[in-house]
Amino acid sequence: MSLMNNLSTSMISSSSSAFLAPISFNSSRTQSVAVPPKIINIVRCVSTPQEQQTTYKTNVSRNANISKLQAGYLFPEVARRRAAHLLKYPNAQVISLGIGDTTEPIPDVITSAMAKRSHGLSTLEGYSGYGAEQGEKALRAALASTFYGNLGIEEDDIFVSDGAKCDISRLQVVFGSNVTMAVQDPSYPAYVDSSVIMGQTGQFQKDVEKYADIEYMRCTPENGFFPDLSTVARTDIIFFCSPNNPTGAAATRDQLTRLVKFAKDNGSIIVYDSAYALYISDDKPRSIFEIPGAKEVAIETASFSKYAGFTGVRLGWTVVPKQLLFSDGFPVAKDFNRIVCTCFNGASNISQAGGLACLSPEGLEAMQEVIGFYKENTKIIVETFNSLGFKVYGGQNAPYVWVHFPGRNSWDVFSEILEKTHIVTTPGSGFGPGGEGFIRVSAFGHRENVLEACRRFKQLYN
Repeated sequence: MSLMNNLSTSMISSSSSAFLAPISFNSSRTQSVAVPPKIINIVRCVSTPQEQQTTYKTNVSRNANISKLQAGYLFPEVARRRAAHLLKYPNAQVISLGIGDTTEPIPDVITSAMAKRSHGLSTLEGYSGYGAEQGEKALRAALASTFYGNLGIEEDDIFVSDGAKCDISRLQVVFGSNVTMAVQDPSYPAYVDSSVIMGQTGQFQKDVEKYADIEYMRCTPENGFFPDLSTVARTDIIFFCSPNNPTGAAATRDQLTRLVKFAKDNGSIIVYDSAYALYISDDKPRSIFEIPGAKEVAIETASFSKYAGFTGVRLGWTVVPKQLLFSDGFPVAKDFNRIVCTCFNGASNISQAGGLACLSPEGLEAMQEVIGFYKENTKIIVETFNSLGFKVYGGQNAPYVWVHFPGRNSWDVFSEILEKTHIVTTPGSGFGPGGEGFIRVSAFGHRENVLEACRRFKQLYN
């Protein structure tokens, strides 16, 4: 206001003075002129407050299930805190080992195939529009022979998609709101959040950090990160991820045999997330269908994201065996096909060309090299935290390292590491109450960044 007043006064006393100031005439001729006084009124312009705007609201009620969700989805929240940190420290060299996003280039043998398909779309011979919602026949056949060759899975059991995460939500639509579900604790948060959105759960119980009506199967170092099934209540759906995100633990053949038997005894369906199966380097099963009887009780989701760097390209698949039936005998695959055809127009034809290239001999070799690179990163991170005296889990069969901070709040540890080292990790509690006291460190990163991060970890905790 003072600046504006000064400007107004200045303008009036200078350029406007000819009109507002008293006028005197000096002349050599002596005369006496009586000029009646003139009163000059200056009108001051004052802005009036605008009328308060009212927000228009529809008569549509908000989805009460979505309103049950707590805060934001985990990984956008991590990204938000990273962005806030950069505002506070704009010159900081932030290293992200939090969100599990791949960093290394897609192998040329794969991108060349996508480029060829892309350029072909500009020709009459190579153009294609809508494809089969279930995926191109050649890719489905290649997936069946490459990953399920001797397991009795056929190409028409496979549905190609834009990623495992998307298929998890499509499966939830198939199951509907009147089912009960169980989930590993800790586990990938999409299982729980999609269940909440579908209306399968009760309200969030703050005192125990759980949603009502979800069976949380506690997975701890003490039980080898495999739940004690004798204490688990019967549910309709069982979400199970192996190798597990975030703990990195891969279930043994004996453990999965017990899980399949548990599902059969209870008439449940297992949704088996195998997104990290190719990281398994020992004799643990890479598919639930390696277990006898699994085709009658299990669905498997998978993805190229962490094998070929397709986190942005988007390509995955889900296996729904024709032997899997609902309680009335209707095939689950037929309902899933109906949802896919209704909600999805099929994966990008360019992405599918890349997927087919991934499954060529050269593509498989290239993917193994990428996986090997990330596994070497994992080894470096594990050795670093071991040298600092931490209890460390995972890492052998997965690109994640699960580090224990006993008695600590995991978000506090996340904040401490970010504030003091400019490194982004992921707090364990974001994966469920069983993750409290842990952080997840991702091995997805350039080698120089991983080495620098480990140097900073040592500087902080030595």
